Amino acid sequence: MTLVVIPARLESTRLPGKPLALIHGVPMIVHVWRRALEADLGPVVVATDDAAIAAVVRDAGGDAVITRHDHPSGTDRIAEALGVVDPDRRHAVIVNFQGDLPTIAAPVVRQTAALLDDPDVAIGTPVAAIIDPAEACAPHVVKMVGSALGPRRFRALYFTRACAPWGEGVLYHHIGLYVWRRDALERFVALAPSGLEQRERLEQLRALEAGMRIDAVVVDDVPLGVDTPADLDKARALLRDG
Repeated sequence: MTLVVIPARLESTRLPGKPLALIHGVPMIVHVWRRALEADLGPVVVATDDAAIAAVVRDAGGDAVITRHDHPSGTDRIAEALGVVDPDRRHAVIVNFQGDLPTIAAPVVRQTAALLDDPDVAIGTPVAAIIDPAEACAPHVVKMVGSALGPRRFRALYFTRACAPWGEGVLYHHIGLYVWRRDALERFVALAPSGLEQRERLEQLRALEAGMRIDAVVVDDVPLGVDTPADLDKARALLRDG
């Protein structure tokens, strides 16, 4: 069984109070919760450090759990939430549905979850071809370097903020959605941060350095990650037009 968990913390350096930012009168975290429901993979719960975030989710009809405020990552927040919402371990697959993706399309989530149909895959994640040349070497655009397993599937070998791989060919932009086997997630949060993870500031490198297999699916619908006021304006425009 699959459980979808949306980690959401109130603090944000570039966009304070981000989960509660209004998009057409509705808090962003509620838009994200609705996108998670549309994927129809399983129950959805928001894991947050803030009572106000939990309240708006519950007012919308959703489930929320309060977690510690000092977690270093959303993955750690999810791990704590699992102990509260599923202590009997009924859910073997956990979707880390980022709380700043209010425009993500349900097919992207379902395609990512399907990667775990292969029992050797510990983590699934989506990527998209980079179209804008300015993004190829932009450090805020994380690139996936992988070995092709099929027309739209890779085994991820590395993730980097650099322009990689070198040479002619398509570069792939990593999208911050993860589908975990629960055992892999619990192993991951028990590990110390790895050297490459700390250098690149990319926690998925901890999993790769620990030998966990990450597969990536190529998707066409690239969701907007909301990190700045300008991103929030774009999200408002996209959701209005959509």
